[in-house]
Amino acid sequence: MSIIESHPTIDDAYPTRKASEAALLYRQDPVVYGGPGDGPIDAATLDSFDANGFLTVDRLLAPDEVEDYRAELRRLSADPRVLADERTVTERGSDEVRSIFEIHKISELFAGLVRDPRVVGRARQILGSEVYVHQSRVNYKPGFSGKDFYWHSDFETWHAEDGMPRMRAVSISIALTENFVHNGGLMIMPGSHKTFVACVGETPDDHYKESLRGQEIGTPDPNSLSILAEKHGIELFTGAAGSATMFDCNCMHGSNGNITPFPRSNVFIVFNSVENTCVEPFSAPAPRPEFIGARDFTPVGAGAATGDERARPSSNGVAGG
Repeated sequence: MSIIESHPTIDDAYPTRKASEAALLYRQDPVVYGGPGDGPIDAATLDSFDANGFLTVDRLLAPDEVEDYRAELRRLSADPRVLADERTVTERGSDEVRSIFEIHKISELFAGLVRDPRVVGRARQILGSEVYVHQSRVNYKPGFSGKDFYWHSDFETWHAEDGMPRMRAVSISIALTENFVHNGGLMIMPGSHKTFVACVGETPDDHYKESLRGQEIGTPDPNSLSILAEKHGIELFTGAAGSATMFDCNCMHGSNGNITPFPRSNVFIVFNSVENTCVEPFSAPAPRPEFIGARDFTPVGAGAATGDERARPSSNGVAGG
Protein backbone atom coordinates (compact mmCIF):
# COMPACT_ATOMS: atom_id res chain seq x y z
CA MET A 1 0.00 0.00 0.00
CA SER A 2 1.28 3.44 -0.87
CA ILE A 3 1.52 5.84 2.03
CA ILE A 4 -0.59 8.37 0.13
CA GLU A 5 -2.56 7.64 -3.00
CA SER A 6 -5.22 9.65 -4.77
CA HIS A 7 -7.52 7.85 -7.16
CA PRO A 8 -11.05 9.26 -6.84
CA THR A 9 -13.50 8.54 -9.62
CA ILE A 10 -15.88 10.94 -11.33
CA ASP A 11 -18.81 9.65 -9.29
CA ASP A 12 -17.00 8.90 -6.03
CA ALA A 13 -14.35 11.18 -4.53
CA TYR A 14 -13.65 8.73 -1.69
CA PRO A 15 -13.95 5.11 -2.86
CA THR A 16 -13.94 2.63 0.03
CA ARG A 17 -14.84 -1.03 0.59
CA LYS A 18 -14.31 -1.62 -3.13
CA ALA A 19 -10.69 -2.80 -3.41
CA SER A 20 -8.78 -5.75 -2.01
CA GLU A 21 -6.21 -3.51 -0.30
CA ALA A 22 -6.53 -0.47 1.92
CA ALA A 23 -5.37 2.92 0.65
CA LEU A 24 -4.70 6.38 2.04
CA LEU A 25 -6.25 9.13 -0.08
CA TYR A 26 -5.72 12.87 -0.07
CA ARG A 27 -8.69 14.86 1.19
CA GLN A 28 -10.47 16.58 -1.72
CA ASP A 29 -12.53 19.09 0.30
CA PRO A 30 -11.96 22.17 2.48
CA VAL A 31 -12.16 21.79 6.25
CA VAL A 32 -13.48 25.23 7.21
CA TYR A 33 -15.99 27.00 4.97
CA GLY A 34 -16.91 30.02 7.11
CA GLY A 35 -14.92 32.89 8.58
CA PRO A 36 -14.50 34.52 12.01
CA GLY A 37 -17.36 36.92 11.30
CA ASP A 38 -19.83 34.10 10.69
CA GLY A 39 -20.20 32.83 14.26
CA PRO A 40 -18.74 32.55 17.77
CA ILE A 41 -15.40 30.94 16.79
CA ASP A 42 -12.45 33.33 16.52
CA ALA A 43 -9.89 33.31 13.69
CA ALA A 44 -7.14 31.54 15.65
CA THR A 45 -9.48 28.73 16.68
CA LEU A 46 -10.73 28.32 13.12
CA ASP A 47 -7.13 28.06 11.92
CA SER A 48 -6.42 25.45 14.58
CA PHE A 49 -9.55 23.52 13.58
CA ASP A 50 -8.41 23.56 9.96
CA ALA A 51 -4.97 22.20 10.92
CA ASN A 52 -5.94 19.70 13.63
CA GLY A 53 -9.57 18.84 12.85
CA PHE A 54 -11.06 19.71 16.23
CA LEU A 55 -11.71 22.41 18.81
CA THR A 56 -12.65 22.27 22.47
CA VAL A 57 -14.95 24.40 24.62
CA ASP A 58 -14.16 24.18 28.33
CA ARG A 59 -17.64 25.07 29.60
CA LEU A 60 -20.28 24.95 26.92
CA LEU A 61 -22.99 24.03 29.44
CA ALA A 62 -23.44 25.40 32.95
CA PRO A 63 -23.60 22.93 35.88
CA ASP A 64 -27.36 23.29 36.29
CA GLU A 65 -27.86 22.54 32.59
CA VAL A 66 -25.65 19.47 32.86
CA GLU A 67 -27.74 18.17 35.74
CA ASP A 68 -30.93 18.61 33.71
CA TYR A 69 -29.47 16.53 30.87
CA ARG A 70 -28.17 13.88 33.26
CA ALA A 71 -31.60 13.58 34.83
CA GLU A 72 -33.03 13.13 31.35
CA LEU A 73 -30.50 10.37 30.65
CA ARG A 74 -31.57 8.55 33.80
CA ARG A 75 -35.23 8.91 32.92
CA LEU A 76 -34.75 7.65 29.37
CA SER A 77 -32.68 4.64 30.41
CA ALA A 78 -35.43 3.57 32.82
CA ASP A 79 -38.37 4.06 30.44
CA PRO A 80 -39.66 0.70 29.10
CA ARG A 81 -40.86 2.29 25.86
CA VAL A 82 -37.44 3.77 25.18
CA LEU A 83 -35.70 0.51 26.03
CA ALA A 84 -37.96 -1.36 23.60
CA ASP A 85 -37.42 1.17 20.81
CA GLU A 86 -35.15 0.13 17.91
CA ARG A 87 -33.27 3.40 18.39
CA THR A 88 -31.91 2.12 21.71
CA VAL A 89 -28.76 0.00 21.32
CA THR A 90 -27.50 -2.23 24.11
CA GLU A 91 -23.97 -3.44 24.72
CA ARG A 92 -23.12 -6.70 22.99
CA GLY A 93 -23.90 -9.60 25.32
CA SER A 94 -25.78 -7.54 27.93
CA ASP A 95 -28.83 -5.35 28.54
CA GLU A 96 -26.73 -2.27 29.39
CA VAL A 97 -27.73 0.72 27.25
CA ARG A 98 -24.87 1.65 24.90
CA SER A 99 -26.55 4.43 22.90
CA ILE A 100 -29.93 5.99 22.18
CA PHE A 101 -30.18 7.36 18.64
CA GLU A 102 -32.30 10.19 17.25
CA ILE A 103 -32.28 11.66 20.73
CA HIS A 104 -33.45 15.06 19.44
CA LYS A 105 -36.72 13.43 18.34
CA ILE A 106 -37.16 11.28 21.44
CA SER A 107 -36.52 14.09 23.95
CA GLU A 108 -37.63 17.70 23.69
CA LEU A 109 -34.86 18.65 26.11
CA PHE A 110 -32.22 17.38 23.69
CA ALA A 111 -34.13 18.90 20.76
CA GLY A 112 -33.58 22.25 22.43
CA LEU A 113 -29.86 21.53 22.73
CA VAL A 114 -29.64 20.91 18.97
CA ARG A 115 -31.22 24.32 18.34
CA ASP A 116 -29.03 26.10 20.91
CA PRO A 117 -26.95 28.84 19.18
CA ARG A 118 -23.91 27.79 21.21
CA VAL A 119 -24.09 24.44 19.42
CA VAL A 120 -25.61 24.93 15.98
CA GLY A 121 -23.98 28.35 15.56
CA ARG A 122 -20.53 26.78 15.63
CA ALA A 123 -21.59 24.12 13.13
CA ARG A 124 -22.99 26.70 10.70
CA GLN A 125 -19.80 28.74 10.97
CA ILE A 126 -17.45 25.83 10.24
CA LEU A 127 -19.57 24.45 7.40
CA GLY A 128 -20.42 27.85 5.91
CA SER A 129 -24.11 27.10 5.37
CA GLU A 130 -27.34 26.11 7.00
CA VAL A 131 -27.13 22.66 8.55
CA TYR A 132 -29.38 19.74 9.37
CA VAL A 133 -28.98 16.89 11.87
CA HIS A 134 -27.56 13.83 10.14
CA GLN A 135 -27.44 11.87 13.39
CA SER A 136 -27.88 12.41 17.11
CA ARG A 137 -27.40 10.07 20.03
CA VAL A 138 -26.46 9.80 23.67
CA ASN A 139 -23.69 7.39 24.63
CA TYR A 140 -23.82 6.00 28.15
CA LYS A 141 -20.53 4.08 28.62
CA PRO A 142 -21.37 3.02 32.20
CA GLY A 143 -18.75 2.29 34.82
CA PHE A 144 -17.17 -1.19 34.80
CA SER A 145 -18.98 -2.38 31.66
CA GLY A 146 -18.73 0.40 29.05
CA LYS A 147 -17.21 -1.06 25.88
CA ASP A 148 -14.73 0.56 23.53
CA PHE A 149 -15.40 2.38 20.26
CA TYR A 150 -12.64 1.19 17.91
CA TRP A 151 -10.65 3.58 15.70
CA HIS A 152 -12.69 4.88 12.78
CA SER A 153 -13.53 7.83 10.57
CA ASP A 154 -17.22 8.64 10.81
CA PHE A 155 -17.19 9.92 7.24
CA GLU A 156 -16.09 6.52 5.92
CA THR A 157 -19.30 4.99 7.25
CA TRP A 158 -21.52 7.94 6.35
CA HIS A 159 -20.13 7.94 2.81
CA ALA A 160 -20.25 4.17 2.31
CA GLU A 161 -23.56 3.39 4.02
CA ASP A 162 -25.52 6.68 4.13
CA GLY A 163 -24.44 8.25 0.83
CA MET A 164 -22.86 11.43 2.23
CA PRO A 165 -21.02 12.75 -0.85
CA ARG A 166 -18.31 15.04 0.55
CA MET A 167 -16.51 15.92 3.78
CA ARG A 168 -18.72 18.81 4.85
CA ALA A 169 -20.07 17.60 8.18
CA VAL A 170 -19.03 18.21 11.77
CA SER A 171 -19.74 16.46 15.07
CA ILE A 172 -19.97 17.82 18.58
CA SER A 173 -19.54 15.63 21.66
CA ILE A 174 -20.74 17.26 24.87
CA ALA A 175 -19.64 15.64 28.13
CA LEU A 176 -22.41 14.98 30.64
CA THR A 177 -20.02 13.36 33.13
CA GLU A 178 -16.41 14.19 33.87
CA ASN A 179 -13.94 12.81 31.34
CA PHE A 180 -10.87 11.43 33.08
CA VAL A 181 -7.79 9.90 31.49
CA HIS A 182 -8.95 6.51 32.76
CA ASN A 183 -12.69 6.21 31.98
CA GLY A 184 -12.65 5.76 28.22
CA GLY A 185 -12.30 9.32 26.96
CA LEU A 186 -12.30 10.39 23.32
CA MET A 187 -9.01 10.03 21.43
CA ILE A 188 -8.28 11.82 18.14
CA MET A 189 -5.26 11.76 15.84
CA PRO A 190 -4.82 15.51 15.19
CA GLY A 191 -4.41 16.24 11.49
CA SER A 192 -5.71 12.83 10.42
CA HIS A 193 -8.80 14.48 8.94
CA LYS A 194 -6.79 15.42 5.85
CA THR A 195 -6.23 11.77 4.92
CA PHE A 196 -9.03 9.38 4.01
CA VAL A 197 -8.52 5.70 4.82
CA ALA A 198 -10.19 3.56 2.17
CA CYS A 199 -11.17 0.34 3.92
CA VAL A 200 -11.57 -3.21 2.66
CA GLY A 201 -14.51 -5.56 3.08
CA GLU A 202 -17.89 -5.59 1.38
CA THR A 203 -20.80 -4.12 3.35
CA PRO A 204 -23.33 -6.87 4.19
CA ASP A 205 -27.09 -6.36 4.27
CA ASP A 206 -28.34 -4.66 7.46
CA HIS A 207 -24.77 -4.13 8.60
CA TYR A 208 -25.89 -1.48 11.08
CA LYS A 209 -27.50 -4.10 13.33
CA GLU A 210 -24.06 -5.39 14.28
CA SER A 211 -21.90 -2.33 13.68
CA LEU A 212 -23.75 -0.22 16.27
CA ARG A 213 -22.63 -2.70 18.94
CA GLY A 214 -19.13 -3.18 17.58
CA GLN A 215 -17.96 -2.28 14.09
CA GLU A 216 -15.68 -4.50 12.01
CA ILE A 217 -16.46 -3.68 8.36
CA GLY A 218 -15.36 -0.11 7.65
CA THR A 219 -12.65 -0.04 10.30
CA PRO A 220 -9.14 0.96 9.23
CA ASP A 221 -6.39 -1.63 8.95
CA PRO A 222 -3.49 -1.67 11.46
CA ASN A 223 -0.96 -0.50 8.88
CA SER A 224 -2.98 2.61 7.99
CA LEU A 225 -3.57 3.37 11.67
CA SER A 226 0.13 3.01 12.42
CA ILE A 227 1.05 5.41 9.61
CA LEU A 228 -1.44 8.02 10.83
CA ALA A 229 -0.48 7.64 14.49
CA GLU A 230 3.24 7.94 13.74
CA LYS A 231 2.62 11.04 11.64
CA HIS A 232 0.06 12.81 13.83
CA GLY A 233 0.21 11.33 17.32
CA ILE A 234 -2.83 10.76 19.53
CA GLU A 235 -4.58 13.29 21.76
CA LEU A 236 -6.80 12.20 24.66
CA PHE A 237 -9.56 14.57 25.74
CA THR A 238 -10.39 15.14 29.38
CA GLY A 239 -12.61 17.75 30.94
CA ALA A 240 -15.44 18.58 33.26
CA ALA A 241 -19.06 17.78 32.60
CA GLY A 242 -20.40 20.47 30.28
CA SER A 243 -17.22 20.69 28.21
CA ALA A 244 -17.39 19.92 24.50
CA THR A 245 -15.25 18.74 21.60
CA MET A 246 -16.24 19.59 18.04
CA PHE A 247 -14.46 17.64 15.32
CA ASP A 248 -14.36 17.16 11.58
CA CYS A 249 -16.23 14.22 10.06
CA ASN A 250 -13.02 12.55 8.84
CA CYS A 251 -10.99 12.67 12.07
CA MET A 252 -9.58 9.29 13.03
CA HIS A 253 -10.91 8.76 16.53
CA GLY A 254 -11.96 6.14 19.06
CA SER A 255 -12.16 5.43 22.77
CA ASN A 256 -11.15 2.68 25.15
CA GLY A 257 -13.54 0.67 27.28
CA ASN A 258 -14.42 1.83 30.77
CA ILE A 259 -13.47 -0.56 33.58
CA THR A 260 -13.48 2.18 36.23
CA PRO A 261 -16.44 2.94 38.53
CA PHE A 262 -16.84 6.33 36.83
CA PRO A 263 -19.34 6.51 33.93
CA ARG A 264 -18.59 8.57 30.82
CA SER A 265 -21.79 9.77 29.21
CA ASN A 266 -22.02 12.25 26.37
CA VAL A 267 -24.45 13.62 23.81
CA PHE A 268 -23.25 13.39 20.23
CA ILE A 269 -24.74 15.52 17.43
CA VAL A 270 -23.75 15.40 13.76
CA PHE A 271 -24.48 18.43 11.61
CA ASN A 272 -24.24 18.14 7.82
CA SER A 273 -24.36 21.02 5.36
CA VAL A 274 -27.62 21.40 3.45
CA GLU A 275 -25.35 21.66 0.40
CA ASN A 276 -24.04 18.13 1.07
CA THR A 277 -27.23 16.11 1.47
CA CYS A 278 -27.02 12.34 1.24
CA VAL A 279 -27.62 10.38 -1.95
CA GLU A 280 -27.62 6.62 -2.51
CA PRO A 281 -24.92 4.77 -0.53
CA PHE A 282 -21.54 4.54 -2.25
CA SER A 283 -20.65 1.11 -0.84
CA ALA A 284 -23.72 -0.53 0.65
CA PRO A 285 -26.81 -2.32 -0.70
CA ALA A 286 -29.24 0.21 0.82
CA PRO A 287 -29.20 3.26 3.10
CA ARG A 288 -29.24 2.71 6.84
CA PRO A 289 -32.48 3.54 8.69
CA GLU A 290 -33.28 7.23 9.06
CA PHE A 291 -32.72 7.21 12.81
CA ILE A 292 -29.03 6.53 12.08
CA GLY A 293 -28.58 8.55 8.87
CA ALA A 294 -31.25 11.20 8.33
CA ARG A 295 -33.10 11.65 5.06
CA ASP A 296 -34.92 14.74 6.31
CA PHE A 297 -32.67 17.61 5.24
CA THR A 298 -34.70 20.42 6.82
CA PRO A 299 -32.30 23.00 8.30
CA VAL A 300 -32.11 23.21 12.08
CA GLY A 301 -34.52 25.88 13.24
CA ALA A 302 -36.79 25.56 10.21
CA GLY A 303 -39.27 23.18 11.85
CA ALA A 304 -39.31 19.58 10.76
CA ALA A 305 -35.94 18.22 11.84
CA THR A 306 -36.26 19.40 15.44
CA GLY A 307 -39.16 20.69 17.42
CA ASP A 308 -42.00 19.44 15.20
CA GLU A 309 -44.79 17.14 16.35
CA ARG A 310 -42.52 14.09 16.21
CA ALA A 311 -40.06 15.72 18.60
CA ARG A 312 -42.56 16.87 21.20
CA PRO A 313 -42.80 14.76 24.33
CA SER A 314 -45.95 13.02 25.41
CA SER A 315 -47.21 13.48 28.94
CA ASN A 316 -44.28 11.50 30.36
CA GLY A 317 -41.69 13.35 28.29
CA VAL A 318 -41.14 10.79 25.51
CA ALA A 319 -41.83 11.78 21.94
CA GLY A 320 -44.95 10.29 20.49
CA GLY A 321 -44.95 7.95 17.50
